[in-house]
Amino acid sequence: MQRGILTPREKEVFELLVQNQTTKEIAMALKISEKTVRNHISNAMQKLGVKGRASAVVELLKLKEISF
Repeated sequence: MQRGILTPREKEVFELLVQNQTTKEIAMALKISEKTVRNHISNAMQKLGVKGRASAVVELLKLKEISF
């Protein structure tokens, strides 16, 4: 996978996810709907070729796309 394949917003969503924020909290923080948060997560998982948020986080950490 190429570096930088995620959009800045997808990365932002995952950076909040690794801080243990819920979909609702992320939506409120970014001033977007919960559905949009779920869409960003789903799109990122598809790009990464993984199933599940945890797998996506692990992959993004390995790729140094996100950090704690």
